[in-house]
Amino acid sequence: MGQVTVRVNGYQHTIGCKDGEEQHVGELIAQIEEKVKLIRAMGGQFSESRMLLHVALLLADEVGDLRSETTRLRTGAPAGLAASPAGDPLLAERLGRIAERIEGLAQTLDRS
Repeated sequence: MGQVTVRVNGYQHTIGCKDGEEQHVGELIAQIEEKVKLIRAMGGQFSESRMLLHVALLLADEVGDLRSETTRLRTGAPAGLAASPAGDPLLAERLGRIAERIEGLAQTLDRS
């Protein structure tokens, strides 16, 4: 099993990965660090956990946009029209679970 030592928001972390995936992990970390820089540029002081929560939200938002676009392309819907959660019970359920997890994380961070 491979390992990569990375730096995110000034903190060093050792990440385990499959042998040969070290470069890919480095590329993923570069995306995360890009979001960290974006959030830091907005100003304000964040703890590491709150900073990473904001990064996760930005990345989840991008993933959601990509999923909507993929669904739109598969269904042939016109540009600008995303799949409606109300029309897709599985999507609505998944979005509900994601929202609950984000709320739980935010409550945990508020307590610390």
